[in-house]
Order: sequence, then structure tokens, then C-alpha cells
Amino acid sequence: MTRQPKSQSAVVAVCLLGWVSITHVTASEINSLSDAEHKQGFQLLFNGSDLKGWQHKGNWKVENGEMTRSGKGGSLVWRTSKIPDDFELRFEWKVAAGSNSGVYYRPGQYEYQILDNTKHADGRNPRTSAASLYFCMAPARDATAKPGMWNTGRIVCKGTVVQHWLNGVKVIDFDYTHPKWKAHVELLRLRGGELKARGAFLSLQDHGDPVWYRSLRLRTIPASEALVSANIEPQPLTAEQAAAEQKKLQGILERRKKQAQKANKAKSQ
Repeated sequence: MTRQPKSQSAVVAVCLLGWVSITHVTASEINSLSDAEHKQGFQLLFNGSDLKGWQHKGNWKVENGEMTRSGKGGSLVWRTSKIPDDFELRFEWKVAAGSNSGVYYRPGQYEYQILDNTKHADGRNPRTSAASLYFCMAPARDATAKPGMWNTGRIVCKGTVVQHWLNGVKVIDFDYTHPKWKAHVELLRLRGGELKARGAFLSLQDHGDPVWYRSLRLRTIPASEALVSANIEPQPLTAEQAAAEQKKLQGILERRKKQAQKANKAKSQ
């Protein structure tokens, strides 16, 4: 190995230190609004230091300017205000290997999937993979970063249009009243979600897995701002994936039926 002269090594060290100092971003800077976002009317939902405005059962905490979970207790819910009917949500998320979580932004099973596609079973089906509208619409392609790396997420909804973005790529864009998506709409309904539902509190799912969130920003989309759907095509399912999905759906329906029977029995006693 060729040794660098001491003077050259010193220059390299200084440059590296300079690069580190330039690229270092504090938690308060990450969890903040840009000038453009201020003008657009975004609200900052997480200040990087505490969980003010959020409700949980002691299982969520703040570390290094990031929201993360440990122990049992369920989802982290923004209780300050409900999600507007027409809105844009921006956020950053990170998972460990095999982790599963989700961003619930409308009532029922209405979820932007958070997942390690490579190791979790849900990653085998595009319709339940990262950035999918879970059990409804698959992303156009897999744009996820590796586990342990940050992803940027974005949800845009106005009227009957739903859009999901991942790492700068629009991966879902559809108008759920379009006839071509009828089967997708029905699949979500059977699972327990109505695409026309409104008025939920934002909820970050606790699936018992390591997950991190930061830089959550929300705005109401004004009526004057047009949003037209491109109705982009989702990733197709193979015959094997479709069969596994139907099996999973039947399991959901069977469990629901048993729960209803148990509830009716309790009422009659």
C-alpha cells in the first residue's frame, strides 16, 4: 500500500472533517418546515423533542429526534386534530430488517404500508408491500431503501383521488370511482376499509417491530388546487400471489364471522 505524505494526509483529514460538518443536520432542522412549506400551509406534527399532541400507552418515545417504539401498547395517534378530507402528508420512515408498520390516515383499514419488503412475508405480494394502499392497490414499482436507511413518504388525497409517493417516486395514483378499479375497491371493503370514508386521526401502527418516524408535515389542500389522477398501473400479481391473497382474505372473513358469533352469543346470555 502506498503511503500518503503527512501533509497530504492532513489535507484529506481536514476535507473529511469539513464534509462531516457541512452534511451534519440536527434533529430540529430535520423536524421543521421549509419556507415553501410554510407558504403552502403545512403544519409540523412532530417537533423532534417530545410527543406533544400524540397519544400512546407508554410504548412510544423520542430518541435522537426520531419517534420510535418499544414494549407493548399499540399505535401512536395524533389527537390534536383529524386528518382533513383533502390533504397532503409528508413524512420520513425507517425500518429494521423484517419490520412491519403502517400509516393509517382514514377510518378503518386505510393504510400506507411501512415494510421491509425483503424479509417480511407481506413483501411477497405487491398489494401488501411498502407504500401500497394495503390490501387494495400495489405500488407501480418497489422504490424502497434498504432496511436501516431513511425513506421519504408522501400521501396526497383530494376528492376521490389517492396518491402515494415513495422516495420521490409517485407509486400510486388512482381515482377510486373509475370502473377499472372496482375489484380493488371491493377487496379493501372486504378487508374492512371504505375508500369513501373520512374523518380519522392519523395513526402510526405498532406491530411490535423496530420502526422510526420523523419530519411529519400535514396541510389541507385548498379547493382551488386541482388534482387530476393519472390512474397509473400497479404492479401485477402472479397467480401464486393472487391465490395466497385470497387465502389470507378468507382467513380474515372467517375470524370476523367467529367474532360476530361470539358477540351475539354474549348479548343473548
